[in-house]
Amino acid sequence: MIDETPGEALVPERPRPTGWSRVWRDLREVGATVVVALAIAVVVKTFLVQPFFIPSESMESTLLVGDRVLVSKLEPGPGTLERGDVVVFVDPGGWLAPSASEPPLYVRALTFVGLLPANSGEHLIKRVVGLPGDTVECCDDRGRMLVNGVPVDEPYLFDGDVPSTIEFTVEVPEGRLWVQGDHRSVSEDSRYQVGQPGGGMVPLDNVVGRAVLVMWPFDRFTTLPTPEPVFDEVGGVDGVS
Repeated sequence: MIDETPGEALVPERPRPTGWSRVWRDLREVGATVVVALAIAVVVKTFLVQPFFIPSESMESTLLVGDRVLVSKLEPGPGTLERGDVVVFVDPGGWLAPSASEPPLYVRALTFVGLLPANSGEHLIKRVVGLPGDTVECCDDRGRMLVNGVPVDEPYLFDGDVPSTIEFTVEVPEGRLWVQGDHRSVSEDSRYQVGQPGGGMVPLDNVVGRAVLVMWPFDRFTTLPTPEPVFDEVGGVDGVS
């Protein structure tokens, strides 16, 4: 006798797939998993965080050639950018020499699936020194950078470097940033781009986000907080969003 629960119909058990039908089922499951994983990766990369590779010495010793950093794309946005933050931005125009070579196959593949932006070879990474409304100049009689007339001691500078060998005074316009590398003697940053469109300033719209973490290699795993109290005495706006 079959004991049926009232209100529930018996459903015949489906035969388990065998042979090629099982292989096909497994392939579909693997394919679906890969598609979902790629979709999640694209969403995370597009809206939350994105990894970047450090190709040059311009941010030593904070960042070394070959480091992989994780960039928060929430800033500028709900958070704020502050003086001293390390930011990744798209070349405002003329900062990078045009590349005559085609990107490697793996770069093109990652770009095709959306894990790298189409302009992945056009990014730079520097430290924010001036916010909109700031006056940045070099230098006082002790060789220190001045922001809004206040001298700043910069502990992140590359050992042996001076804050700048180029004398300048600039006013940062609304919606732009003044940025410099930590390895000042090899960093072609805002100081060297005054003659380019934008006068060496980086539009906020070009900022991808703030570098928050060195994630590779593992022995260099560390966070990248805003340096305190370097700019505490500087007046003007506290940050931009």
